[in-house]
Amino acid sequence: MGKELIQCAKCRVKKKICQTEEGTGPSFCPTLNKHQAISQALEIYKDPQIREFARQASIQEGECYANRSFEEKTYTEPVKTRLQEVCEFAAKMNYKKLGIAFCNGLREEAMLLQNILEKQGFEVISVVCKVGGIPKEEIGIKEKEKIRPGQPENMCSPITQALVLNEEGTDFNILVGLCVGHDSLFLKYSQAPCTVLVVKDRVLGHNPVAALYTSGSYYKKLTQAKFGKGGAVKQNVSCQ
Repeated sequence: MGKELIQCAKCRVKKKICQTEEGTGPSFCPTLNKHQAISQALEIYKDPQIREFARQASIQEGECYANRSFEEKTYTEPVKTRLQEVCEFAAKMNYKKLGIAFCNGLREEAMLLQNILEKQGFEVISVVCKVGGIPKEEIGIKEKEKIRPGQPENMCSPITQALVLNEEGTDFNILVGLCVGHDSLFLKYSQAPCTVLVVKDRVLGHNPVAALYTSGSYYKKLTQAKFGKGGAVKQNVSCQ
């Protein structure tokens, strides 16, 4: 038999060992089995900068709820938007210069974000995905692979975005709507820590979790059709 996969998303244990010392876990539980990784992480957290970053992130998490109490039955009420969290966390970390890496399709949202961050007292550097004006042919894109074949199209260059923000010395970078894969490259090459404010979803108004909520109804095709390199294999999926 092969090595058992870690599948925390499929854990159905009610009293989980990752949440309480009296808990337990399934056979694939990393809290029970991955002692080396856990110990290695604890060593990394001993770095003063990493420790402070993690500490402030945990404090920020707690402050997002009202009615916190030692009583288990007390209802904790969420009270802060993610945008407010970003502002507060950056202030907690004493960051002065923030970077925004945004998609050209979300330029208005990026402008609103920059204005808000500046009102909060931060210096803001914002860089659009098309920075550099590099033709898509530079990375081997064929004419038929363009959004509008037959017309000039410049590529999104998240690596350029990251390098520009690196040169500007940003303390903290915020992603706004970068495409799948482009966001990965930005995160790989950014020297400053990053957070994601907006995730691009062209169909669902940048709310990709809606596809999860409707995967048993309107978006049933997500579980009934095989998605390959060129899109979904056609299936007879009934409309609801």
